[in-house]
Amino acid sequence: MESSPQLRTLLNSFVEKGPAGCACSVYHQGRKVFEDYIGYANVEAEKPIAPDTIYRIYSNTKVVTCVAALMLYERGLFLLNDPLEEYLPEFKNPLVYRKNDSGEVYTSPAASSIKVKDLFTMTSGLTYEGDGNETERQVKEALKRVMQSGDTDHFDVRSLSKMLAEIPLAFDPGTKWQYGFSHDVLSALVEVLSGKTFGQFLEDEIFDPLKMKDTFFKIPEEKRDRLCSLYDRSENGILTENQLIDGNYQPGTMFESGGAGLLSTLDDYSRFAHMLANGGELDGVRVLSRKTVELMSSNHLSPEHFSDFNWDYLKGYGYGLGVRVLMNPAEAGSNSTIGEFGWSGLAGTWVLIDPKEKLSAVYMQQMFPNFEAYHQPRLRSVIYGGL
Repeated sequence: MESSPQLRTLLNSFVEKGPAGCACSVYHQGRKVFEDYIGYANVEAEKPIAPDTIYRIYSNTKVVTCVAALMLYERGLFLLNDPLEEYLPEFKNPLVYRKNDSGEVYTSPAASSIKVKDLFTMTSGLTYEGDGNETERQVKEALKRVMQSGDTDHFDVRSLSKMLAEIPLAFDPGTKWQYGFSHDVLSALVEVLSGKTFGQFLEDEIFDPLKMKDTFFKIPEEKRDRLCSLYDRSENGILTENQLIDGNYQPGTMFESGGAGLLSTLDDYSRFAHMLANGGELDGVRVLSRKTVELMSSNHLSPEHFSDFNWDYLKGYGYGLGVRVLMNPAEAGSNSTIGEFGWSGLAGTWVLIDPKEKLSAVYMQQMFPNFEAYHQPRLRSVIYGGL
């Protein structure tokens, strides 16, 4: 890969102005063509980022969850247009929050059921917690009650699904796009259809076959010292270790978030990414068919959805079955291939997958705020500049 010096220079510039450390690998046509580790996994201990460093990949989990669900789709266990209530009965007869002409909030029945496809495409009406609308506020209150109950160790994705089903949706299913808990509910669907816990299904069907030995929801005690420290960065560039949000990664907790819960290494996630870039197969192990990867990486949003799918740094992209999908290189200002797809995580992790070029790239860091709008387009430009 001709851009290796430029990519190494770029990674060094990130660490000079942002995260304590980072790592990146690029695979092209079955070969690893770039790999580098810059900076520290823990600044205070001067512990360097290393090949065995483990990262919280947050929403990069979503790509794994959608692949897992599509494996069951390929087995005929559901259709994308099936009503969700056929498999998760708690979602029967959903309500929607609406506002009248006076701005008062009321509820009425949804115009249609949530379809399974709506979970993949974030068009379900399910949200995260927040203050942007009444659904977000009610989700926040419900999660607060779970935390206050003192029984979080027994809260799992099926519990979350049932909790969310009791809250009216933010909009009629299929009519808008909103980032939220849809992929967590998708992981509950995987559990119901497979008869396994979500984590066990991933281990049996994806991680073990692909030799992803360091990818899991709960970090084993003997690997805990390999977990990268997570840092909060102040506006003046001071990094402070964040030790408040690792509760779900402890052995004993049951919550296996399909939206944000996995831990992984650069090498493990790179194997997963290149499996998709290679049409669903790696080293003789087939996870998905090439045609299902094509379906996953096609835009599934209708024109009216794009007013909601409006993140500035994703201009020119649509949204497939859980992934961004490049549609318009001119609008994106991108030198990548139409159909290039992937996603990113809250602490700045990122994956790029390009089946046409058989190219994949994974970037890892652990920092809030994540600087994704600065880092990720530059990574893309330099990687494609080396082809």
